[in-house]
Amino acid sequence: MASPLETLWTRLAGPADQGPVDFAHLQRRSVPNDALAASPGAASGKVDLALPVYADAPDALLRRLDAYVAGDGNSERVDDRANPTYRRYVVRTRLLRFPDTVDAEALPAEGGGALLRLYARSQLGKGDFGANAKRLARWAAGLAGI
Repeated sequence: MASPLETLWTRLAGPADQGPVDFAHLQRRSVPNDALAASPGAASGKVDLALPVYADAPDALLRRLDAYVAGDGNSERVDDRANPTYRRYVVRTRLLRFPDTVDAEALPAEGGGALLRLYARSQLGKGDFGANAKRLARWAAGLAGI
């Protein structure tokens, strides 16, 4: 059940889930309320956080990401689960319950392992005080520790 703040944000700005992102044609926002993290060669354009090449297969890497994100308590997986190498989450801030959408995609790396790309974007406001970049850095650190 949605909290009163979640209901308010939905009424003001629409559904919390901003839908899937097409990483192949990703256009970064003109305002500073998004962040992109990627393994080498996994994304074009400005990357805010460099990720490693992971030893896992792509689907296994995203299952580890699911486990980490599930422990957050403020995140919900919202994609249709049709693609084992893609995830989309709605993540809400703890206090005011602002919604952000985070897309994750894992690709096979040449020679084995996986490349990862993560894109986080705010639904509300023109700036996020670096919250999306910090979230992606925290998730990357969590993956390193699992």
